[in-house]
Amino acid sequence: MGRLFWKIFAVILVAQLVTTHVVGILLWISHPNREFRVPNVEASGPRPRAPDDASPPFGPGNPDRRPEMRPPRPEFEGRLPPARPIGFPWIPTLVGSIGSLIFAAFLARYLSRPIMALRRAFSDVAKGNFDVHPSHEIGQRRDELAELGQDFEHTARQLKALMDNQRRLLHDVSHEVRSPLARMQLAIDLARQQPERTEASMQRIERESGRIDRLVEELLTLARLEARAYGEFDEEVDMLDLVEQIVEDARFESTANHCQVEFSADCEALVRGRAELLHRAIENVVRNALRHTFEGTTVHIGLHADNGYLRIDVEDDGPGLPEAALDAIFEPFVRFRENNGNDGYGLGLAITRQTIETHGGSVRAANREHGGLRIEMRLPASHLISAV
Repeated sequence: MGRLFWKIFAVILVAQLVTTHVVGILLWISHPNREFRVPNVEASGPRPRAPDDASPPFGPGNPDRRPEMRPPRPEFEGRLPPARPIGFPWIPTLVGSIGSLIFAAFLARYLSRPIMALRRAFSDVAKGNFDVHPSHEIGQRRDELAELGQDFEHTARQLKALMDNQRRLLHDVSHEVRSPLARMQLAIDLARQQPERTEASMQRIERESGRIDRLVEELLTLARLEARAYGEFDEEVDMLDLVEQIVEDARFESTANHCQVEFSADCEALVRGRAELLHRAIENVVRNALRHTFEGTTVHIGLHADNGYLRIDVEDDGPGLPEAALDAIFEPFVRFRENNGNDGYGLGLAITRQTIETHGGSVRAANREHGGLRIEMRLPASHLISAV
């Protein structure tokens, strides 16, 4: 048993013992007062009573109709019965003390057991073991301590997922940085061995350096979004104007991919947030669609009102994704489709999801019925201005 058990046990036991003894003493004090009254009554002698002929007998024809009193018993003679000797109530006090001891032990164990289970769970988590289940030790209780155990298990699971994500992210970053660094080292070696190719080697080094720089920038953006480091969003962003800018840039880029971009909108909306973050989030999805749609096909971008939310749909005519991968594409460094030689580190859609969720919205992906991928972004609109 831990210290908490003995503290609870001692407090409850002392409180009950004090109560039991105080009640016993009060009862004991009250009885001697009655014993002192008995000798006074005995010393006073028998009480006077009416003579036998003081009242006519009870019977018919008697107008007073007073009953005849039974003669008193000689052993009483108008006195109280003899008092029994009364001492301190040891037996009730002893029984109460034993009951208090049992009750205090039971209650102390009942209160301290879940706390000790939580203490062991905290110790396991501190050692890196996140697979803890204090609710199994707490049992089928339905009180605040049981809820605390369940909340702790949920927190441990969240911490485990966070630690796993951090380890995976560190591994993926190391892998992504290793490749451009290796190419830079190779370019340096070629420049030393073949001075006539120094210019080409310098261009390669510059290109790989730019890739590392973009990777670091995207990692910092993702870290700030996860840490909620951008503060409160107090800017009203005109989403129609913002999406039209993205569509204009996408149409310019689509000529190199031999595809088209179509845009439709049935509303205008204002969203409270950061314009540069929203621009980057939506642009990542649009560029992903341009990268994976087949040549000669069309990327569709739509802006729609949806029960107080602004819904932005981006659809491509590419190969689509396996159903099991539809949620995983929003994780960092997860790729399921060939990037056709384009740059990208699998962070774009992760930034998109984090940005949309930071603004109070949601994002999901689904395969289109006739092929291709559809990504839907929903944002809470502060104002749905008018239908277009």
